[in-house]
Amino acid sequence: MTPWLGLVVLLGIWSLGDWGAEACTCSPSHPQDAFCNSDIVIRAKVVGKKLVKEGPFGTLVYTIKQMKMYRGFTKMPHVQYIHTEASESLCGLKLEVNKYQYLLTGRVYDGKMYTGLCNFVERWDQLTLSQRKGLNYRYHLGCNCKIKSCYYLPCFVTSKNECLWTDMLSNFGYPGYQSKHYACIRQKGGYCSWYRGWAPPDKSIINATDP
Repeated sequence: MTPWLGLVVLLGIWSLGDWGAEACTCSPSHPQDAFCNSDIVIRAKVVGKKLVKEGPFGTLVYTIKQMKMYRGFTKMPHVQYIHTEASESLCGLKLEVNKYQYLLTGRVYDGKMYTGLCNFVERWDQLTLSQRKGLNYRYHLGCNCKIKSCYYLPCFVTSKNECLWTDMLSNFGYPGYQSKHYACIRQKGGYCSWYRGWAPPDKSIINATDP
């Protein structure tokens, strides 16, 4: 059993009688959280794929050309293959070959990188400028902060290291403005707050309710 199949079983989000795509259920995650909680974060182009016989539906193995690594230098400094479940009902990821560059995040198990629908994966040309800056240095600065999700009002921060994430309250839904343009960074005094400016973080403190 591959790690991703094991995770799906533990979460109980699929049953033997229902293999529909709706069986893959993921909680929203801010790109910064996805960055900080991943073993590997890279920009890469998919140059090949093959189906191998692992698990009930097999595993897709993508061959990639790594363009840049943002996280994971000690785990796996150069990634050549990424693994994902072949079935979308098990959160398997479908990527285009020889077409786009992707931002890929994932975990390392037994020396292999695994990713899926619940990881933050996006075409590079679809990322905002703020998200690209976040990958380069801002997200790393905020890995000691906590992004607290708000699904309905009222909701509040409960400690100085929290930023309130309210994209899910917007009529535009997720991903929203905070996901696309903000990073939660620790400021002088030890408080974490949303940051979106061009100046150093301590000169541009943004209130949690600003976005």
